[in-house]
Amino acid sequence: MLLTPQREEIDHRTIKLLIGLIALTLATLTSYFAGGTITSISAAYYEGGWAQSILVGFLFAIAAFLLAYNGLSTREMVLSKVAAVAALGVALFPCKCGNREQIIPYVHAVSATTMFLVLAYFCYVFYRRAQQKGYPQATARACIYAACGITIVIAVVVVAFDALSGGMLSAQVPRLAFYGERAALMAFGVSWLTASRVLPMLTREDERFWPLS
Repeated sequence: MLLTPQREEIDHRTIKLLIGLIALTLATLTSYFAGGTITSISAAYYEGGWAQSILVGFLFAIAAFLLAYNGLSTREMVLSKVAAVAALGVALFPCKCGNREQIIPYVHAVSATTMFLVLAYFCYVFYRRAQQKGYPQATARACIYAACGITIVIAVVVVAFDALSGGMLSAQVPRLAFYGERAALMAFGVSWLTASRVLPMLTREDERFWPLS
């Protein structure tokens, strides 16, 4: 027998849960459904079929949930909208992968960088809030947020450096962009999944979120 819903609509914890799950699976699914080895997640756009559909569909889903998320301050509300627009930019303006031509130069790269840097900032926001609570589960969450934020920033810096240096690093590691994007997405997914309060070991009983309630 189905339970009667206690909430009229999804709240911020459900948004975080869904965003986290999407971000965690995006790289794996696009790579799996691609016709061959892709050098970046964005290159899945040119693979067509399921790989392209998952890339564009998941980015649109992330954008929609970020658009709906307001956080707890005006800054968070504005930045979530900026990240939503950036996610749409990544989806609608394909990368210059291989010999492909971009619709408008630099839009894809700027959008991806903007999105990830905003998400790194949210890791910092989540970190500060968890750190202020002080109890063990919150302290553990704070450590996860810090690690995720640092991972995103490092991934962005490495990929950006490679692009600006003319492929100095990717000459040695051909799938560098893919690994960097996957690391950033995984960190993004882990941080928002943690913030959703569904993980038993990282939440007290009185703060745990039950998405089906």
